[in-house]
Amino acid sequence: MQSFISETLDDILQTTKSFQNVVFVLPSQRAKVFVKQTFKDKISVGFLPEMLNIEQFIQQVSGVQKADNIQLLFHFYTIYKSVEKNPDSFDTFSSWALTVLQDFNEIDQHLINPTDIFIYLRDIERLRKWSVKGTFKETELIKDHYSFLEKLSIYYSAFYQFLIDENIGYQGLMYREAFKKIDTFLNKNEDKKIFFIGFNALNKAEELLFQKVLENGNSEIYWDIDETFFNSTHQAGKFIRKYKKEWKYFENKKLKSLGNTFLAPKKIEVIGAAKNNTQIKYIGEILEKNTNFKNTALVLADETLLPITLNSLPKNIEAINITMGYPLKDIPTTNLLFSIFQLFISQEKLQKKSVNQFYYKDIIRFFKHQSIYGLIASVDAFTSEIAKENQTFINENRLAKFLENQTPEVENVVLNLFKPFDNVINFIDRVLDLINLLKEEVDALEKEYLFRFYTVFTQLKTLQNEFQYFTDLKILSQFFKQLIASESLSFQGEPLKGLQLMGMLETRVLDFENIILASANEGVLPASSQQNSFIPFDVKIEFGLPTYREKDAIFSYHFFRLLQRAKNIFILYNTEHDVFGSGEKSRFVTQLEMMRTDIVQKIVSPKVLAQKVKLKEISKNNLVFDRLRELAHNGFSPSSLTNYLYNPMAFYKQKILRIKEFDDVEETVAYNTLGTVVHETLDELYKPFIGKFLTVDAISEMEKITKDLVVKHFKIHFKNGDLRTGKNRLIFEVANRFVVNFLAQEKKLLKDQNNQLKIIATEENLSAKIEIEGIDFPVKIHGNVDRVDELNGEIRIIDYKSGMVKSSELKVLNFAELREREQYKAIQVLLYAFLYTKSKKYNSSKNLKGGIFSFKNLNQEFLAINFSSNYRSPETTITPEKLDQFLEEIKGYIREIYNPAIDFIEPADLKY
Repeated sequence: MQSFISETLDDILQTTKSFQNVVFVLPSQRAKVFVKQTFKDKISVGFLPEMLNIEQFIQQVSGVQKADNIQLLFHFYTIYKSVEKNPDSFDTFSSWALTVLQDFNEIDQHLINPTDIFIYLRDIERLRKWSVKGTFKETELIKDHYSFLEKLSIYYSAFYQFLIDENIGYQGLMYREAFKKIDTFLNKNEDKKIFFIGFNALNKAEELLFQKVLENGNSEIYWDIDETFFNSTHQAGKFIRKYKKEWKYFENKKLKSLGNTFLAPKKIEVIGAAKNNTQIKYIGEILEKNTNFKNTALVLADETLLPITLNSLPKNIEAINITMGYPLKDIPTTNLLFSIFQLFISQEKLQKKSVNQFYYKDIIRFFKHQSIYGLIASVDAFTSEIAKENQTFINENRLAKFLENQTPEVENVVLNLFKPFDNVINFIDRVLDLINLLKEEVDALEKEYLFRFYTVFTQLKTLQNEFQYFTDLKILSQFFKQLIASESLSFQGEPLKGLQLMGMLETRVLDFENIILASANEGVLPASSQQNSFIPFDVKIEFGLPTYREKDAIFSYHFFRLLQRAKNIFILYNTEHDVFGSGEKSRFVTQLEMMRTDIVQKIVSPKVLAQKVKLKEISKNNLVFDRLRELAHNGFSPSSLTNYLYNPMAFYKQKILRIKEFDDVEETVAYNTLGTVVHETLDELYKPFIGKFLTVDAISEMEKITKDLVVKHFKIHFKNGDLRTGKNRLIFEVANRFVVNFLAQEKKLLKDQNNQLKIIATEENLSAKIEIEGIDFPVKIHGNVDRVDELNGEIRIIDYKSGMVKSSELKVLNFAELREREQYKAIQVLLYAFLYTKSKKYNSSKNLKGGIFSFKNLNQEFLAINFSSNYRSPETTITPEKLDQFLEEIKGYIREIYNPAIDFIEPADLKY
């Protein structure tokens, strides 16, 4: 394969023997490396020409130094404040200033008269609000917008003059100044011969500059385009056709470097893949089949895919050269820095600054970040303690106690982060101290990350010292987020060795035999037509500024130029319609398919292997039986039995392995806490009346102390939680309402028909041992009954439920179907009834009933176990015969637990 660089150098070498006063101007920095290498292959001895990328050339002509974006933003704010009477804060300013700077840049690159375009913009807006009847109503927002647009000209003039005085500038300013100084530059460098190589779309300043240099007589320009695109109306040749037609230079000069390799035989595959991950994994498979990557390029049309690409490259790639930045937002250290900012942002938001307390989630996020977690021992023990003590907010003293066992350096630096600070500089210094501490403990790659952030924060500190624009941490945080979103970490590697990994723009001038192009989707290639600008589309057209149409033509050129000399081409696109892409392949790919008949089309999808899911299964060995024997002695509760019926694996974990649920900080009252508070409040209210008949007056007295008791029990079970505001206040009111409504119902019961209600027991622990055939030891069953009372001579076994229970759940028609119908609430109530009859001197002459008070269904009153299918004549009495039948069913369940032949098996149809 004869590359464009090689062809161009062959042509130049025919007429140029010495390169002592020769300058090559190239589109990119990367192109310079490849030109130098090709030169070395073609000449054995002699000077290489001076090589500049276009930015370096413009800087040389203009004599202006390029300023970085952060520096420009701070200088622009200085000018803005000097112009505006009521300036925006720096964070608000920075949210729109970058767009304004981009517009200024474009105006200057295309040498637009700034006065003309800003007056035109102003007049358009004035016409929009003009009305014959004067009926147009201006809101404050519209007034601000018009005022802003009218001042753009003032901002531009003041800022431009400031930058010229400082001899620094953005790219557009450098172009405008270069155009002003090009004649002087050429007079000073009469003996220099300049070659422009591999350009396509030029801005107005570049067009005029190039023409001036070429018309000087001893310079040349080499275009990289194929006849297929130049000698047609194809979009990829739009710009070069325009220059050939309009430039005076080409009136008597031929166009150099017109190629004819695009229609030569090639192996092209267009591959649709479901989702970006599938694309990248398939690219890994393509690369695995290669043995030599010397002439291979992997091009990412969507550069955000770089992180997953780097994690998916096959092992046979020993060398890789990356010419794109790794986004700083994807670096682990970024999350650490965001977590530090969040500590203080949450502190201010939750009004804990005065007491210097920090939200527990922010504390845990910070300490569990991989960098800190590896530095400090016992982080897990600390977070467990926070959960155990239910601490929503952590103070500095608690942190000092946790860090007291660390080395003095670690203790000082980390604890210092949490101390109150006087100003933003103070905060930045603490972050720099932490970076210095971490750099000693990390590997080489993480050192690179830390160094990048060290330079960022050092620059921010310098700018803050000079300008004092960060008035508080919130503004610094927002600016840092904006900065991180657009910055990247540059890679350094051997540019001519191994696989070349690059973005679309980096492919300019370069040719490869093997091309793999990822994300060739519409909306990515070309990019979306949305433009972030204060200059409307029609104004851009009027003044000859580029719009999305020109940008589409640029992308078209890059795409087709990349394929011109390649032999093996793999083009991949995402077939799925989602937020990351339309699922439609790029229009350029469709054009390619229409231009060639040798394209192979494929659709690939992840390999899904059908696997038979094996349910978890635990056999019962001697150790399990030792624990089961222990359980028989200690006792089964109704909830543990129903737990076994629902999921034997959960029973095994909780009762055999004794695995407890992980404690977490209860920031919002959990539902089980709400239930516990209601139960214990009712227990305390009714306990004084055990053995007594209730009266309406007694319940009225209970109502007076209800709220205090609810508060008391919340403090016990919700520990350090706050019940004064938000969801917790609502949940507290719900708990209080549950109790109040229940007492109101009790009062109504006693008023109606002179009912007699006697409290027999509350929160009583009952137990009984049963003998089971096939098990050679007794099995104990125990349970905590919420309440036992006697209503008009009938004994009631009562279970309180804070959730919703319906009467249908307590309808027991066949004991053998209790398990199949999942009537676990009925099983629990009947077990309490059985325990009461066995452990108390139960008078069988009195009717026994069992049921539930559902606090979410209190209008249904007492929901009793019902043995009848006829709703008109319910059968609610629990007779000894029914209890015997029920007990036989329970014995069957327990026999199953102790049967060595029946394993603990996870149910296949678990709902939760």
